[in-house]
Parts: sequence; structure tokens; C-alpha cells
Amino acid sequence: MTVFYLGTDPVFPPPEMAEPDGLLAVGGDLSEKRLLAAYAQGIFPWYCEDTPILWWCLSPRPLLFPSELHVPKSLRRVINSRRFRVTFDCAFKQVICNCAGVHRPDGEGTWIRPEMIRAYEGLHWSGYAHSVETWEGDELVGGLYGVSMGRVFFGESMFHLCSDASKVAFVHLVWALQKWGFHFLDCQQTTPHVTRFGAREIELLDFRAHLQEALNFPTCKGKWENPLN
Repeated sequence: MTVFYLGTDPVFPPPEMAEPDGLLAVGGDLSEKRLLAAYAQGIFPWYCEDTPILWWCLSPRPLLFPSELHVPKSLRRVINSRRFRVTFDCAFKQVICNCAGVHRPDGEGTWIRPEMIRAYEGLHWSGYAHSVETWEGDELVGGLYGVSMGRVFFGESMFHLCSDASKVAFVHLVWALQKWGFHFLDCQQTTPHVTRFGAREIELLDFRAHLQEALNFPTCKGKWENPLN
């Protein structure tokens, strides 16, 4: 097993050298420069309270191409009912803090540590991290956040306080990405949830080719507005 230990410079070993489970490197920090360098290579941090920072590049990689989005009829009815109001970049800290309260399926608790919240808040203020919020009246009931570079959106986490709230946020995000000409949404890890919406697994070399093509475009920084409102 070969896992690389990161030094002070924000550089990473080639993603192709990740272990079969996707683990690539250990250590480093969550500075903006390092995080952006990681995402530009398809690498992301994911670790627990009792571990150092762990950096991953999973293969195959689940990608959702916006034109391939599948919206179940039942969810489409919920969206058409206008039960929820959807906004972008209006409550980033509330969204990430709610996501931090979502416990993992293995019962080990959240992986979104306080230092990660601070780091992604910094990316948000720099215009790279964005949130989508779902409201019922004036109450935040669901949402998601992630990182945008070039024409790719890296999905990080989502939460819901009532049924369908996070799904509505997800669909609105993908519809917006399609309208803006984004190439794909990187779902990072394959789950029944993302495959249900049309995500499909792409081998690492193909994923990296898609990623480099998407990164040739300028990043749409700053506050996003929901183009569907």
C-alpha cells in the first residue's frame, strides 16, 4: 500500500497512483490554494475527527451530465406544486452547518469538521463554493453545496429536514448547470441517490479528460442567482 504524505507545497501525486479504494494522500492543509489544486485534478478531502486530512480520487467516478438528468414523475409533481422556494448562495453557512449535522450511514458521525466549514466558507467568499437552498415559507428545509471550477461542479454534501427538499435543490442545480453550459456535475461517490438521477460511472482516465476539457473555460465566480426563478 502506497499513500503519499503531503508537504507544505500545494501539490499532489498523480491521481492515477491512488489506492484501489481511492485513497491518494495524507496530510497537508485546507488552504484555498491546496483545495483548488486538488479539485483541478479530481481530488477531494474526506476524513474523520480522529484521522489526519485524507485526500481521495475514486475510480470509477460517477458523473451527471446535465442533459442526462432523470427526474422521477413524483418529484416533478412536487417541483410543479411550488411547495418549495429555491435560492442560490443565500445561506451558504446555514447549508454547510446543516450538512455537518448529517451522520454517515456507518454511524461514525459527520465528516464535515469545523476546519472544513471554515475552509469552504473561504472558498464561498472567493466565489468558488456555492450553495443551493430549499425553503418552505421562511424556513430552510434542505440544500446542498459544492465547488465550481471552469464548467464543472463538484458536489460535496446535501441535507434535508423534510421529504424531497434536498432532491428539489439538486434538480434545480442541474437545470441551472445545463442552462449555463456546464459539462458535468462530479458526484464523487456512487450512491443509489445519484444513479437514480442519471449519474453514470466513468473510468479515471476518461474522467480526467472530461475534467481538463471543462477546466479550459473560465470559472463563473461570485454570487449565483437561480436562473429558474
